[in-house]
Amino acid sequence: MANEEHAEWALKAIARGKHVLIEKPMALAVADIEAIETAARQQGVTVMEGFMYRFHPQHARVRELLASGLIGDIKFVRTSFSFQMKPARLYRLARDISLGGGAMWDIGCYAVHTARMWFDDAPLAVTAMTQTVEIGADISTSGIVDFGGGRRAHFDFSFECTRRSEYEITGTLGAIKCPTVWQLPGDVPEIHWWTEDGRRGEERLKPANHFVLEVEAFSESVLAGRPPLLSFEDAKANCRVIVAALESAATGRTISIATASA
Repeated sequence: MANEEHAEWALKAIARGKHVLIEKPMALAVADIEAIETAARQQGVTVMEGFMYRFHPQHARVRELLASGLIGDIKFVRTSFSFQMKPARLYRLARDISLGGGAMWDIGCYAVHTARMWFDDAPLAVTAMTQTVEIGADISTSGIVDFGGGRRAHFDFSFECTRRSEYEITGTLGAIKCPTVWQLPGDVPEIHWWTEDGRRGEERLKPANHFVLEVEAFSESVLAGRPPLLSFEDAKANCRVIVAALESAATGRTISIATASA
């Protein structure tokens, strides 16, 4: 199913009284997410955007390290996601960004979502640049999200670079890096950290299938009647950053999240 079809089919399923785990992105516009939210509330069903990586245990371990004060206050987060586009996936570049094509709606939403995960405050503005193919789909994009107070997230993703799947959190006293984030089920997750006073650490966790963990968590939410891990507010917040980033790339200006067209 193409990215631009997610909202349409989610609404059809909700109308039938179905709980829906929607593959990212939930929709290409905040207004469509709001329509899904309203329909889900009216039908009394559970709906969640499918960012499977959030259910991997390595991120809980990173939170433990952060809570310990290991790297101090977070100042910067960098997320990178790329791989060489294979012929079987060229359909991703077959339509304009506005129609759901390109790297942003395919892998960029992961990079944006992961960057947002480590800041408690809502993003204020975004600046982005894209490299597009003739039809208008982005093949590479990079940008900066301003969270205020000198705190920023840097993201980049591409269909024309070597494979990268990582994030790095830099604080006042050190940094933490996860080099395998949006990974295959058999990959061994690693966490690397270092501090201003010269300490270093490297941890390896057991492989975990975050797709299975996501489905199990969503099912438990449905059965228990409790909200899923990823809320509609989270989906709308991610969409706002993406829309603002695309507007920035198109206009060459820094775009306020609050005023971005959504």
